[in-house]
Amino acid sequence: MLFERIYEDGLSQASFLIGCQQKGEAIVIDPRRDVQEYLEVAENNGMKIVAVAETHIHADYLSGTRELADATGATIYVSGEGGEDWQYEFEGERLMHDSEITLGNITITAKHTPGHTPEHLSFLITDGAAASVPGYMLTGDFVFVGDLGRPDLLDEAAGGEDTRFEGAKQLFESLKTQFLTLPDYIQVFPAHGAGSPCGKALGSVPSTTVGYERQSAWWSKYLEADDQQGFIDELLEGQPDADAYFGRMKKQNKQGPAIIGTRAAVQELSVSEAAEKLESDSAIFVDTRDQKQVHEETVQGALNIPMGEKASTFSAWAIDPETEQRDLIVLAEDEESAAEFRDALIRVGIDTVRFFTESIDGLPTFTPELIQPEDLQDASYDMLLDVRGKSEYADGSIPGAEHISGGVALWHQDELPDNGTIVTFCQSGARNTVVSNALRRAGFHIVELEGSYAAWQNQAN
Repeated sequence: MLFERIYEDGLSQASFLIGCQQKGEAIVIDPRRDVQEYLEVAENNGMKIVAVAETHIHADYLSGTRELADATGATIYVSGEGGEDWQYEFEGERLMHDSEITLGNITITAKHTPGHTPEHLSFLITDGAAASVPGYMLTGDFVFVGDLGRPDLLDEAAGGEDTRFEGAKQLFESLKTQFLTLPDYIQVFPAHGAGSPCGKALGSVPSTTVGYERQSAWWSKYLEADDQQGFIDELLEGQPDADAYFGRMKKQNKQGPAIIGTRAAVQELSVSEAAEKLESDSAIFVDTRDQKQVHEETVQGALNIPMGEKASTFSAWAIDPETEQRDLIVLAEDEESAAEFRDALIRVGIDTVRFFTESIDGLPTFTPELIQPEDLQDASYDMLLDVRGKSEYADGSIPGAEHISGGVALWHQDELPDNGTIVTFCQSGARNTVVSNALRRAGFHIVELEGSYAAWQNQAN
């Protein structure tokens, strides 16, 4: 059996390619939308991708299930569990509890494990060439290393009302009946690692075992004591912020993400071509540098989405593709870098990266307004806005600061003063600059606290 874990650091997301080497057939589970890596892994191993499946309707990234099936002709498998409200709206084979997919010597058995979402499936993998019993379980967002999938995202991101309590109860039962009944030796591979907002304390190692989680996970004591209420209380306490774009991901993943197909190259523009597009308001410039460089000078009206691991997440904080479809011109050193950046945005459904420039020289620029921490006390402003996570804000903030987390700020403009000055900050400045430039484009007068909360703490002490 070929078993490949394909991990995307920015989204802390794992996909899996599992293949029967004797038959040369493979399945991909929980693919992201830029599918080239799966195609390359299959080709390098002499495999044909004949099936693609997903554990549940994802909230934190756009699924590549339809994209990969379109590229390969693979059969789509999705959950048929969860009730009428949780049915996928696109074509594919429906998997129920104990449904099986067979690829040569490999058997993949679906197990209904609701809690994180009502339709959630986990997959038991049996390598028939080596054993007659399962050896692996792909748990999706059910069981993580040291943690569990949060049951409150439907409330936080999908418009649910108090669904978290029923989800928590379902999770308790799923652990009792579908996880702890398994042998200790079963190797467990979740769909997310540390840094994912799909749980509150995910481990950074890629896998665990049923036995290890039974013995060491925080929740095991509640299952051993059959203490459902204690389990629910601890599970729901302290969950991280849910970004506003999660609701869009849920909706699009349920309906079926648009298929991109063959992507055209990101086209390089001359200074005059880029300036013409910006002047006509047919495109938006994206400065991909870090906050220190952006603070020195950036393009007038530009967004800031730093190139790197967090490009997917930050782009979804700064752009709502349901209301904004203008072309994006990105700052990149070459076509390859621009294409990598484009792929990061495609993962969250932003499909409009079409151009790049190598420099901002010759474009209309401005210098963002900043305020130094030592000047804040005597400054005049209408709102002091902390865009960190809610747990960071709860642990301490600048006196008088109000809180709106960065991942929802663009969607909470009604909470901001229309005609006043807003001073913004995060912990060290990176998140703040992303949010600040998005709010500037939306028409707000933003002044950034240089060095953010960390710098304020240093001068205050």
